[in-house]
Order: sequence, then C-alpha cells, then structure tokens
Amino acid sequence: MHEPKKQLFLATTSFGISFAVWGLLGALAPVLKDELGLSQTQVALMVSIPVLLGSMGRLVMGVLADRFGGRRVMAAILMASVVPAAGIALSQSYPVILAWGFVLGLAGSSFSVGVAFTSKWFAPERQGTALGIFGAGNIGQSFAVFFAPVLAAWLGAWQPVFWIFGGISLVWGLVFLATARDARPGAPRSLAEMIEVLGRSPKAWLFSLFYFVTFGGFVAMAVYLPTLLTSRYGLALSDAGFRTAGFVLAATLARPLGGWLSDRYGGARILTIAFMLAVISALLLIPHSFGTFTWGALSLALLLGLGNGAVFKLVPEYFPQETGTVTGLVGAFGGLGGFFPPLVLGILVDVTGSYAFGFLALALFLLGCGLLALYLMVTASQVTPTGTSKGEA
Repeated sequence: MHEPKKQLFLATTSFGISFAVWGLLGALAPVLKDELGLSQTQVALMVSIPVLLGSMGRLVMGVLADRFGGRRVMAAILMASVVPAAGIALSQSYPVILAWGFVLGLAGSSFSVGVAFTSKWFAPERQGTALGIFGAGNIGQSFAVFFAPVLAAWLGAWQPVFWIFGGISLVWGLVFLATARDARPGAPRSLAEMIEVLGRSPKAWLFSLFYFVTFGGFVAMAVYLPTLLTSRYGLALSDAGFRTAGFVLAATLARPLGGWLSDRYGGARILTIAFMLAVISALLLIPHSFGTFTWGALSLALLLGLGNGAVFKLVPEYFPQETGTVTGLVGAFGGLGGFFPPLVLGILVDVTGSYAFGFLALALFLLGCGLLALYLMVTASQVTPTGTSKGEA
C-alpha cells in the first residue's frame, strides 16, 4: 500500500474506533434512562457530558500533535480510553456515570490529532479529499448507535458493551503505535509560537464558528436522536438506533464529498451553499410529522457532512504550519456545538413539551453562518507564498 494511503487508513480507523467509544453513552441512553429512571434533562446531560472533555481536550491534543507527532498522541488516546469505558461499566449510579462520562470525552479529542497527522502526508491540493476521508471515521458513531443496543440486548446487560468497545480501543492503540509513522516534521516550533496564532488570526475563530455548527450539529443530532425518536415518535429502541445510524452514515459519506468539492471549487463556496440549504432542513424538523422530520434530518445530515469536509479543507490551507493547533481550536468549538444543543433541547422539552423553539434557533444560526461564509468567499485573499499562513493576513 502506498505510504500516505496506509497512514490515512490507520488514522481513519483510529478515529472511527475512538468516535465509537465516545458515542456509547448516547447509543445506550434509552436503556440507561429506563434503568435509572432519568428525566429528559438528565438524559441530555448524560449524553452531552463526554462532548465536554472531548471539546476542551482537542486544543491541547492538537498542540501536542504539532509538537510531538500524531503517532504517539493518537496511540496514547486510544489506549487510555479503556479506563473510562471500564469505569462506566462498573458504575451503579447516575452521578458516577456522569463523572466517568466526562473522562470518556478523552476519546473525542483524537480528532485534532488525526487531522494534524493526516494533513502532513498530502499535498495542499489533495488535503481536502484526504481529510474528508479521514473525517469519515465519524462512521464509528453509527457503528456504536446501531450495534451497542443490539449487543446489550443479546448479552442481557449494557455493561459488557463498554468492556468490548474499550478493549477494541486498547488493542488498536497498540497496533497504531507499532505500524503508524509521522510524516517528515517541519522546523521545530515552541508551544508559545504555535498557540500565538490563535490570538492574531480572526480566521481561526471564524472557522471555529463554522465547525461549531457543522460538526456540533452532527454530534448533537447523533447523540440525541435515539432519545428524541423514542420519546417524540414512540419508536422502539432498535428502530431508533437504526434510523440514527442512517443519519450518521449520511453525514459521514457526505464528508469526503465535501472535501473533494472544496478541492475543486473552494471551501468557502461549498460552505455557503451547505449553510443556506441547511436552513430549510432545520425548518423541516419543526413539524411533528414523522415524514417531514425524516426528510429534514437526512438532508441536514448530508449538508452538515459537506460542511465538515469544507471546513477542514480551509484549515490546512490557511494554517499549514499550525494545522494541529488551529484544528484543536476548531475541533473544540465543534465539540461544544455538540454539548449545548442536546442539553437545551432536553430542558425545552421538559419546560414546554416541544422541540420547535430549538429547531427554529438552529435555522437562524445556520442562516447567520451562511452569510459569514459568503463574506469569506467574496473577500478571500490571494494565495500566499508556500509555507506561510493565509490566516495571519
């Protein structure tokens, strides 16, 4: 296998496994809700809590990947993820599950490491496609949502599922450490130099906003859909898991397409189109009609996936020397975008009995981001000399 393709395969598989572990609480939330007698707000907090550390950890892990190389950092994350998985399996109360769920967020921090690791193996004109393929590791979430409830039912308990997924993560971490290798490093830079870019570049924060919506919206829907479908439409858990897996799969398959289209037509242009069309999709989520909701959810998944691919075409293009650091910032905001919506939706449902206000807010937020992406497209600066950061302009 050609070396860059081999490393892309290893990174994508690692991201998929870590993402599956990261999404286990969301996948098994309906089971835990019934067993522990949780309210909608408590469920929303439980499925959102892993996103919190995953968000904050991405910036740190991205900086470490830029400094020490993605191979060692990715392997460490995969191997360490078995600890919170085992902790949840041994938990017998809601507060303890929340505590270990927070630590489980470590698995979600692998994203910024993988982007920094992968981007260095490919030329700029191929980075959008490569990072789109890497981002397809989101399918790990689909795997967890579909198979975790099936495994729990087959084994007669949810606890062994965490042991199984944690064990897979540990084994693959050892495989990655033994077989992956970092691309040729650039000139060494201090941690202060890498972090400094975050203070001097508005575009780093703009890309963070875009990812807050595209990835955050994807995560929020993926972790909360099983609960929403069972409570709003009365679906069986297996049916809800199957439909959620379809949402994740649609977004995952659209992500490489978003990267490829961004290589051809520009990331800002693809983002503008995706955001504007996603406004319509969000509005389709408001009516109680299951058919309308299905069309809205699937189209939203495709458009968020396209947006995911487009954002990470832009990051290495504008920040070639600080890809991991900026990816960490962008990924952190994306994770936060996945933390708040389920919590807000859960509170709104408990207070008003309706999801309508939350989906309307999503539509307005998408519209604002579409206008900002249009501004970026219109005012994009000319390409700067190789090796410099366009984001510094």
